[in-house]
Amino acid sequence: LLFIRDLGTSLSHLRVLWMARCGLSDLDGISSCGSLKELYIAYNNISDLSQLTWLDHLEVLDLEGNNIEDISQVQYLRLCCKLSHLTVEGNLICLKPNAESAEDPDYNYRAEVKKLLPHLKYLDRIPTSQS
Repeated sequence: LLFIRDLGTSLSHLRVLWMARCGLSDLDGISSCGSLKELYIAYNNISDLSQLTWLDHLEVLDLEGNNIEDISQVQYLRLCCKLSHLTVEGNLICLKPNAESAEDPDYNYRAEVKKLLPHLKYLDRIPTSQS
């Protein structure tokens, strides 16, 4: 298993981090990368986004194909006030708001994410202005 904290604390000036498909299961230690502008962590086992609240400069976040099961996790990204590009396709939240709820044909994850992150410009590579 790989942990971000194993990268050490000397990455405070790191701007772009690419850790796709590496078995990452949590984001502990990501706060030491406080200058990150782009974080690519697609196809891992991430379910908890709370550690991302410390990334004030984050503009691009790729969470495609992770284990985000609860739409409420997205609210942690509210504090990333510069976040403009978010990718969440391939997570359970695209199908239903949380693991306990049944699939609902009226559920629209794009609308829910936009409610939680009104400053977002692109969701899953499509402008948020498009429904």
